[in-house]
Amino acid sequence: MIPILYLILSILLPPLLFLTWYLHPPSNLPTLPKIPIYVSVLGLWSSMGQDEIYERWFRTPLEKHGAVLVWFAGRWSILVSRPDWLTDMFRNDQLYAKAGSQKKIPHSVIAMLVGDNIINAHENWRLFTSIMKPGLQKKVFETSALLKQSRRLVDILIGLQRDVGEGQGILVNAEVQKWAVDVMGENFLDLEFKSLGQPTGKVRIEALQSIIKATLFKPMYFSFPDLDHFPWLLRSRKRAYEIMREFDNRLYETVMDMLETRNTSKSKSEEMLSHMLGEAYKCGRITEKQFRNNLKITFLTAHENTQQLVNSMFWQLGVRVDIQERLREEILSTAKIHPGPAQEVINQLPYLTAVVLELLRLFPPVCQLINRVALSNALLGGDLPIPKGTFVGWNAWAVHSDPAVWGDDARAFNPERWGTTVEEMQARFRRETGGILAPLGGRVILTELEALS
Repeated sequence: MIPILYLILSILLPPLLFLTWYLHPPSNLPTLPKIPIYVSVLGLWSSMGQDEIYERWFRTPLEKHGAVLVWFAGRWSILVSRPDWLTDMFRNDQLYAKAGSQKKIPHSVIAMLVGDNIINAHENWRLFTSIMKPGLQKKVFETSALLKQSRRLVDILIGLQRDVGEGQGILVNAEVQKWAVDVMGENFLDLEFKSLGQPTGKVRIEALQSIIKATLFKPMYFSFPDLDHFPWLLRSRKRAYEIMREFDNRLYETVMDMLETRNTSKSKSEEMLSHMLGEAYKCGRITEKQFRNNLKITFLTAHENTQQLVNSMFWQLGVRVDIQERLREEILSTAKIHPGPAQEVINQLPYLTAVVLELLRLFPPVCQLINRVALSNALLGGDLPIPKGTFVGWNAWAVHSDPAVWGDDARAFNPERWGTTVEEMQARFRRETGGILAPLGGRVILTELEALS
């Protein structure tokens, strides 16, 4: 009996000791509430949404302490929500440097997908920004293509609803994704993917998006990316690497073919992001890998953030029919005068502006991002000690729904909170995103995503 017990212990003890070491928070991290590791892999057995997870495990400690320890991408990191700490982190990028997956977990599937790009780059961020910013933040936006694609989406959804009959719901996500990919392609990459109206899976580069999202965000591999070291052992990771390579090569070849055609026909668009990147690549300002990485992050972020926001819109307007009716009235009355409204007309619709701002507040497409690393020992906001090498991130939802910032109705969808005129709304948006609400769509989109969403 005793020899058997010794045998069992000799087999089990080494992996148990390793797991204890691997999962234990480093002793030099600050004393903060620790979110249980199992929360990171709840998706393996639970259908809880991110909002439910946040309410159950994150809200109380974040609102009380301003930061928590969280297990993310195979290590303990610090997730921050206190506004003055966030402001310090964003303003001191030479101390809290951007370090995405290509730095944190360079061997992983997600690092292979996104690489060194405008969102996660530290050393090359200014270079990428100088090339891409004009294409991401156009002063004049042509609305005709967007209106055409949006009307097609509406017609398709109405047709789907007609097919199932009254009183039955329809799933909109697949069609919204096709619409978002087409709009992104036309406005950023100078490409016509023509996904909308096609059977699901017909346009391969669009179909890959659903595969990529399902592949990347599998809780076990996302929380324990060291497993990506073993694609020879784990068939699903081998397949994941194959998918990432296919997406990379398809997008690169499609854009290069377009650039060659446009250059030959002398119809190159000077305001199109793909052309800006192509010119930088051609003249040697960026490498082929950097060109590929920034194409991929543009494709992924520009369509996915829009897709998520539109899905949130469908949900919220379905729940709040009163808001839907008021918004419909504003849009239809404008359409009588401007059947094909230009950018300046759309920008002056007050209730539409308020609804979009409130959607961004309550349903931020980029809710959480942990992509900063302390380059030396630091004191965040003069209060929170951050050891060198520690990854730090932010949670937008924490700030967007904090009663201390927004009042007792912080978790309610209330477009009226923004004001009555577009000027008033824009003033509040600038005020909030410039200071206490650094993570709200605006400031973070400008610093972290360069307005991709």
